[in-house]
Amino acid sequence: MKLRRAIVVLMSAQGQPAPDTRDQGVRHMIAALDLTTGKLHYRIRDRKRWREFLSFLKTLRRRWPDQKLYLYASWLNWIEVEFAAVRYFTLNGTDHRSHHEQNTAIGDYIRWRNQHSRPKSGFAVNSKIRHPDYPFEAA
Repeated sequence: MKLRRAIVVLMSAQGQPAPDTRDQGVRHMIAALDLTTGKLHYRIRDRKRWREFLSFLKTLRRRWPDQKLYLYASWLNWIEVEFAAVRYFTLNGTDHRSHHEQNTAIGDYIRWRNQHSRPKSGFAVNSKIRHPDYPFEAA
């Protein structure tokens, strides 16, 4: 089975552990998961508006000009697992003193993760929705 390139994009807020005040604000992580390599591509920004999202999509388009980018693929949910891992390995039980320190921890983890990544395949192999007789229902 030939694996198509699918880039799943999701935005998430990455804040510090809940202190009494948030003087430095909340940071936002926009990420894309390349299913053919298993690598995670991300940007961390101060704001999460359409401008930041569009800029990230343009970066992805320049990287893969002839590929289809899946901006919504809830059936995949691979990227949710990756966000959970980022949170678990870089944010839980920590008290980063600055955004720079927090961004460095996230970047270090994602670089390590990408060095050990594998292609994502076998999507819901035993799922009934992959069966050709599954009844399609549109809203």
